[in-house]
Amino acid sequence: MSTTLGAFIAGGIAACGAVTATHPFETVKIRMQLQGELKDKGHQPHQYRGPLQGVSIIVRNEGVRGIYRGLGCAYVYQVLLNGCRLGFYEPMRETLTTLVFNDSKTQSLGVNMACGAGSGIMGAAAGSPFFLVKTRLQSYSPFMPTGTQHNYRNAWNGMASIYGSEGIRGLYRGVGAAMIRTGFGSSVQLPTYFFAKRRFVRHLGMEEGLPLHLASSTVSGFVVCCVMHPPDTIMSRLYNQNGNLYKGVFDCLAKTVRTEGFLAIYKGFLPHLARILPHTILTLTLAEQTNKLMRKLEDRILPTAALPNP
Repeated sequence: MSTTLGAFIAGGIAACGAVTATHPFETVKIRMQLQGELKDKGHQPHQYRGPLQGVSIIVRNEGVRGIYRGLGCAYVYQVLLNGCRLGFYEPMRETLTTLVFNDSKTQSLGVNMACGAGSGIMGAAAGSPFFLVKTRLQSYSPFMPTGTQHNYRNAWNGMASIYGSEGIRGLYRGVGAAMIRTGFGSSVQLPTYFFAKRRFVRHLGMEEGLPLHLASSTVSGFVVCCVMHPPDTIMSRLYNQNGNLYKGVFDCLAKTVRTEGFLAIYKGFLPHLARILPHTILTLTLAEQTNKLMRKLEDRILPTAALPNP
C-alpha cells in the first residue's frame, strides 16, 4: 500500500482520466434532471430523451464545446473528491478496524461502508463549490434551456459572480445534498469493488490483473448508480437554483415528487449509468495502475522507514 499522499495523487489522476471520457453523459444527465422542473406530469417536456440522443442534439446545436462545458471544474472536483475517497479510505479503514477488532486486516462490511461514506463526504464538502459551478455551466444552453439559466463566461466568472452576490454561503449552496449523495455512493463504491474482487478470485478463479479490475469495477459502478441517483437529482436542482425554489434537501424532494411524480427523482438515470459505469471502471482500474506506479516512485524516493508496512 502506498502512502496516503501517493494514494491521493493516484486517485486524482485516475479520476481525471475517467471524467474526460464520460463528461458528455454527465452534461446530458444534468439537463434531463432539470427539464420539466416543478411542472406537472401532463406538461413534461422531452427535449432530452436519453444518453445518445442527448449527446447528439447538444453537439449538433452547441458543438463539442457545449457537451464539455464545465470540464475544468470537473477536473478540480474529481481530484478533491476521488483523491479524498481513494486516498483516505484505506487509512481510515485500517485505523477503525484496528480499534474495533485489534487487527487491521479483518474485513468488516460495516466498517468498510462507514469509511467509504466518511472519505466520500470529506471529498464532497471540499469540492462542492466546483461541482455547483460545473452544474450551472452544464445546464446552460442558448438553444434548448432547461431549469434556471446561468450565463457564466467560464468557471472563474461563475465563482466570482456567486461569491459577489451571495458570498461563501452561495458557493456552498446544496453542500448538504452533495454530502448525502456522495456518502451514499462512496459507502458502496469501494466496499462493493473489493467485495466483488474477492468473490471473483474465490469463486471464478480470477487472478490479479486488468480483467479482474474491470469486472469488479463494473459491479461497483452499477450498484453506485442505483444507490446514488435520487440524491444526485436533488443535488443538481439545489445547485442550479438561485435559492428561490427550494429551502433544502427535503423541501426539494417533497416538491419534486408531489409535482412531477415519484419517478422524477430518477430522471436522467440512463445517462447517469452511461457515465458512471465507464467512469467507475476507469477510475478504479486506473487507480490500481497508478497506485502501482506511485509505489515504485516512493520506493525510489522515500526511505524505507517512511513507507507503511505491507
